[in-house]
Amino acid sequence: MSGGPAARWRRSRLRTRLAVTTAAAMALIVTALTAGVYAAVRHELDWQLNLGLRRQADALLEGPDVRGGAAAMPWISSSSCSLRGTSTCAQTFPAGTPAGTVGGSGMPVTAGAARVAAGRSGSAYSDVVVNGARGRALTVPVEGGALQVAIQAQTYANSVARLKTLLAVLAAAGVVLAAGGGWLVARAGLGRVSRLTDTAELIAATGDPRRRSELPVPDGEPGRDEVARLAASFDTMLDVLERSLAARRQLVADASHELRTPLTALRTNIDILGFGDRITPQQRERAVAALDGQLRAITGLVNDLVELARGKEPPALLEDVRLDELALAAVEAARANWPRVAFEAETREAVVTGVPARLARLVSTVLDNAAKFSPDGGAVEVRVVAGDGAELTVRDHGPGIAPEDLPHIFDHFYRARSARALPGSGLGLAMARQIAVSHAAGLDAENAPGGGTLIRLRFPGRDAPRPPDFG
Repeated sequence: MSGGPAARWRRSRLRTRLAVTTAAAMALIVTALTAGVYAAVRHELDWQLNLGLRRQADALLEGPDVRGGAAAMPWISSSSCSLRGTSTCAQTFPAGTPAGTVGGSGMPVTAGAARVAAGRSGSAYSDVVVNGARGRALTVPVEGGALQVAIQAQTYANSVARLKTLLAVLAAAGVVLAAGGGWLVARAGLGRVSRLTDTAELIAATGDPRRRSELPVPDGEPGRDEVARLAASFDTMLDVLERSLAARRQLVADASHELRTPLTALRTNIDILGFGDRITPQQRERAVAALDGQLRAITGLVNDLVELARGKEPPALLEDVRLDELALAAVEAARANWPRVAFEAETREAVVTGVPARLARLVSTVLDNAAKFSPDGGAVEVRVVAGDGAELTVRDHGPGIAPEDLPHIFDHFYRARSARALPGSGLGLAMARQIAVSHAAGLDAENAPGGGTLIRLRFPGRDAPRPPDFG
C-alpha cells in the first residue's frame, strides 16, 4: 500500500524534498513581497487621487458660489457632466436627499454622500459612474446640505490594472526562478552527499573497505564545511575498518599457523600410541608426555585467543582491587613455577578499580615473561607504588629487547628472534596489553639501564574519566 501524500513525501529523495522545500519557501517570500509592493503602490495611487479630489473640493468651498449653501446653488457644473481628461463635476444637494438620486448631470448621490448631507458624517469618498465614465467623488458638508465633487478615476484604474499585471508576471517569474534556485541549491548541497551514499552502498555491496569518498577538500582542510568534515570522518572510519579487518585476517592466519604445528605433533603421537603392543613402554611414556605438553600448548593458545576476543570489562564485575596484594600473590605463584629465578618484591598499598581475575592474569603473564628471559639465578624485581594512580614495574636482568623488536613486542603472535626457541605462542604480552587497556591503564616496555627489560603498568587516578569503550 503506497499510503497518502505525506507517506510518499517521506519516501521521496532528500534532494527532491530539499528542492521542493527551498522552492516553496522562496515562492512564499516572492509572493509576500509582491503582495506588499502591490498594496503599497495602490495605496500611494489612491492617496494621490484623493489628494487631488480634496484640493478641488477645497477650491470650490472657498468660492462665492457655495457661500449661500445648498439652497442658493442647487447645481455647479454644466447640465451634463462628463468625466473626461481633467474635467471636474460638482453638485450640491439639500439634506434629506435619498441615496441613489441622480442629478441632472448624471452624478448619483451615494449613501455616504446622503449621510454627510444629513450631518451624520464629516466627509465621504466614494467611487461613482457618471454618464458611463468612472470617477471618484468626495462629499463635504455645506449649509443646508452637502457639496459632492467628482474627478475622473479611469487613469487610476488603468494604473492599478497595469500594476497588477506587471506584479503577477514578476511573481510568476520569481516562483520559476525560486524553483530553479531550489534545484540548484539541492544539487550543490547534496551532490557530495550523494557521492558519499554511493560509496557506502558500493562498500556494502562489495564488502571492500578500501574505497574512499574522494571528495575534494578546500586547501586540504575540512574547516567549517560540514559535508567535507563528514567525508573526512567517513574516510577515517573506513581506514579504521580496513585496519580492523586486516588485523582480524592476520590474527586468524597467525592462529592457524600456530595451531598447525602442535596439531601435527598431536596427530603423530596419537598414531604412535595406535601401534599398541608394537611399541615399548618407554616409547609409550614419551608419546603420552608429548601429548600432554601439546594439549597444554593448545589449551594455552585457545585461552589466550579467548582473552583477546574479550571487549571492555562489564561494569558489574568491576571492584576495588589491592594491586600490591595481587602482585605479591602473583610473585608467590611465579616462585613455584620458576624455581631457578629469584623474585624480589617491594610494594606499597595501592588500590585500583578492575576485575581481579583479569588483573591477576595480566601480572602473572608479565612475571612469566620476565622469568622466561632471566638467566639461572637471575633476579626479577617487582615494585608497586602509589600516588596519582598506581604503578607496577617488573624488571628482569636478561638480554633485553633488540631495537627492531621493541615496537612489536605487544603485537599478536610476534616473537623476537631470541624468543623463538622458547615455549610460548606470542600472545601473552598482546593479551596483557589488552587487559591493561580495558582497565584504562597503560602497559609499556623498555630496555632497563644496565641491561634487561623493564615493563611498566600504569593505572590512572581514581577520579580520572574512563574511556567509553576499551574493546
